[in-house]
Amino acid sequence: MTLPTSLAVRRFTPEGPPAGPPVLLLHGFASDGHTDWVSTGWPSALTGAGRPAVVPDLPGHGSSPALADLTPKAIAEELAAAVDDQSEVDVVGYSLGARLAWELPAVLPVRRLVLGGISPHEPFGAVDVEAALAFAGGGRLPADPLTAAIARMITAPGRDPAALARCIEGLRREPFAPRAGTIGVPTRFVAGQDDPISQGIEALVPLVPDSDLRRVPGDHGGALRGAPFRTAALAFLTTP
Repeated sequence: MTLPTSLAVRRFTPEGPPAGPPVLLLHGFASDGHTDWVSTGWPSALTGAGRPAVVPDLPGHGSSPALADLTPKAIAEELAAAVDDQSEVDVVGYSLGARLAWELPAVLPVRRLVLGGISPHEPFGAVDVEAALAFAGGGRLPADPLTAAIARMITAPGRDPAALARCIEGLRREPFAPRAGTIGVPTRFVAGQDDPISQGIEALVPLVPDSDLRRVPGDHGGALRGAPFRTAALAFLTTP
């Protein structure tokens, strides 16, 4: 039984009997499931390996509405409703999707995690949300480089600046503070060799038993789109 969810969800099924649990794919900030996953070939690679794929748009992103509560724990509950509540699931998250995936083992029977492009610190803590929204309304680009980057992201074509600003505010209410003992399932961390967002990711590995780290070519966006990330993830998810 699939629980009701307000999220837009794409579902992909293999032609034959499933060779393993579904794989939940969680995209990054100011993106959507199609951009990060479908257009880069992940569902076809998964179904070709006999794995169902579940690809939601996160709240306030793509075709999904913003939730009343946009804290990470609330979003995790909504993501749990997007998959069969009785089924084990593997999760692949990238950037914001990886940060949200960190919360999922507490609300969902997760078998394995792949966390790509994740920052070991709260990435939105220093963002001036008001300045970013002012730019979205026709104001000047913020002088702060981080806020300027976020301002450009939330004003990209097809994005809803107000909804994405609300997401930032919700995430800031529960800052990412990774601790040992939060995750107890096998986990693979993946980071682009030239990705400044995931700098320091190696500090997360000792916090998660039975975890490892793989470096792949590329910066933050390049690592996501590159085949080595997908290869590293699929190899981990198909390990007995």
